[in-house]
Amino acid sequence: MEDWIKAGKIASKAREYGCSLIVEGEKLETVMDKVEEFILKEGAKPAFPAQISLNNIAAHYTSPPGDVLVFEKGDICKLDLGVCVNGAIADTAITKEIGDKNKELVEASKAALEAAIKIIKPGIQLKEIGKVIEKEITSRGFNPIRNLSGHGLGEYQIHTGDSIPNYDNGDETELKEGDTIAIEPFATIGNGFIKEGKLSTIYRVVNTKPTRSPTSRKVFAHIIEEYKTLPFCLRQLNKKFNQIQVRLAINELERAGNLYHYTQLPEASDGLVSQHEHTLIVKEKPIVTTL
Repeated sequence: MEDWIKAGKIASKAREYGCSLIVEGEKLETVMDKVEEFILKEGAKPAFPAQISLNNIAAHYTSPPGDVLVFEKGDICKLDLGVCVNGAIADTAITKEIGDKNKELVEASKAALEAAIKIIKPGIQLKEIGKVIEKEITSRGFNPIRNLSGHGLGEYQIHTGDSIPNYDNGDETELKEGDTIAIEPFATIGNGFIKEGKLSTIYRVVNTKPTRSPTSRKVFAHIIEEYKTLPFCLRQLNKKFNQIQVRLAINELERAGNLYHYTQLPEASDGLVSQHEHTLIVKEKPIVTTL
């Protein structure tokens, strides 16, 4: 329990620190690097690469090496980060708009998260959580994203257990005392579905088949030691190895079937998206670790 609470406190501080760095003209890569450096200085590790998905991209954008993308006025910026302490994970997200043209959209996902937290207790059905989230978002004239959801969290596991829906999906599964979950409503002006977009630079180990290249073996050994089953990205690997070594190793590891390659997730109708997320431990009075 101590590790889960510690991870949540660090994640909360990292989220607020990262949010303060999101300003017009700043590079996305700079903010992600600083967020991850902050987590390391706090005595923890990133549970996955820091991500900042802009506008119609709902999730899974982390800067590729040498990213020149900067924040612009009007951007809706979803900062999503995770913290790992001895396998215990905290997952949290916030949306910051540079300007206030879409403040109602930003408020919709925030209000939905707050409403969902209020009803969390052992025995609550998943569909009831989704119903509350959907009601808060649609009452403001927006749509929840139906094919993205919250999730359980396990030791060195970002997504485990039950999915926490963002609409009433009819799931009568009940939360149990002690479950650790992440609730993450997404609100959009679009149709409410995401599709698979461009490949990201984020990966996760799914197999450990041997490879021939000594460089690949060296890079893979580092990945397994440093990240275990957690996602990682090229930007992080390039701080340990040179870019050519990383690219050759990743290509070989992908061909061997050792890596899962994440895609970016745009809203299917290109609608703007906002997101908020907290990690909770389910009790009669839930513990929100990332407040």
